[in-house]
Amino acid sequence: MTGIFTTGEKHLVLVSGRAHPKLAEDVARNLGIELLPTTAYNFANGEIYVRFNESVRGCDVFVLQSHTSPINEWLMEQLIMVDALKRASAKRITVVSPFYPYSRQDKKHLGREPISARLVADLYKTAGADRLMSVDLHAAQEQGYFDGPVDHLWAMDVLVDYVKTRVDLNEVCVVSPDAGRIRVAEKWAAKLGGCPLAFVHKTRDTTRPNVAVANRVVGDVEGRTCVITDDLIDTGGTIAEAVKVLLASGAKDVLVAATHGVLSGPAKERLSTCGAREVIITDTLPLTEDKKFDKLTVLSIAPLLAKAIREVFDDGSVTSLFDGVA
Repeated sequence: MTGIFTTGEKHLVLVSGRAHPKLAEDVARNLGIELLPTTAYNFANGEIYVRFNESVRGCDVFVLQSHTSPINEWLMEQLIMVDALKRASAKRITVVSPFYPYSRQDKKHLGREPISARLVADLYKTAGADRLMSVDLHAAQEQGYFDGPVDHLWAMDVLVDYVKTRVDLNEVCVVSPDAGRIRVAEKWAAKLGGCPLAFVHKTRDTTRPNVAVANRVVGDVEGRTCVITDDLIDTGGTIAEAVKVLLASGAKDVLVAATHGVLSGPAKERLSTCGAREVIITDTLPLTEDKKFDKLTVLSIAPLLAKAIREVFDDGSVTSLFDGVA
């Protein structure tokens, strides 16, 4: 069947864009349903066409799209899908964006800059979305950009459960790649049994994208297995430099754990040669073969998304999935 029915009341439908079909199929499998059949293609000039092949009138529809490269095309496709659902009389439309598009542009660093993350939220609302769901936003305050409910999911438990199998908890130290992520690192440390914390002091040139310099480690990492935690890895420069600084400061071993594996440009080479024992990410974004390397581990985020979708559909508590963390 293509959805979950509540007799005489509600009907859950999951639809997917074309960016990451495997993730959508995995989420549907965890829900015990099938994806709604959809026709989607591009015209010769690049315009996107979408049509749903079954009625969605009165349905509770979840629109799943992963915003990988080319991010603008997949964002536009998702907006068009939402518009089509609104015009087809869907009862409630929830945008599911595991990796929120433009999330790094959440504030102004310099004059005359946009706040693009807010613009995206406005676009979703204008298209007809009633609710947003995302995993590990770059900044928690982005939940306030959308005029409606926002479910901010955490991949922490998925990553922590795996990391516990890869380290000696008596020797581990959680490391934030910069001062801004210390609060998240504290939560990681608590889940790993109250282990020590450290952070890498870095400087960033706001006029040059993807450029940061790791200067020194604040905290005692000598002889310890360090776990660097972050929300995303793009070109890998920040993480690679952090790994090198930790090893130079006496760390015995380094693992990297991040939710979103953007892995643009030189990321593969940087991460595979920086000295980290393992780089752990989730599959919020699709990973092409040319981005994979031996030290990379990819964990499934589909069970978490499916549980959250079911909680929203049942009018349950998404927060309960995270023991009150979210």
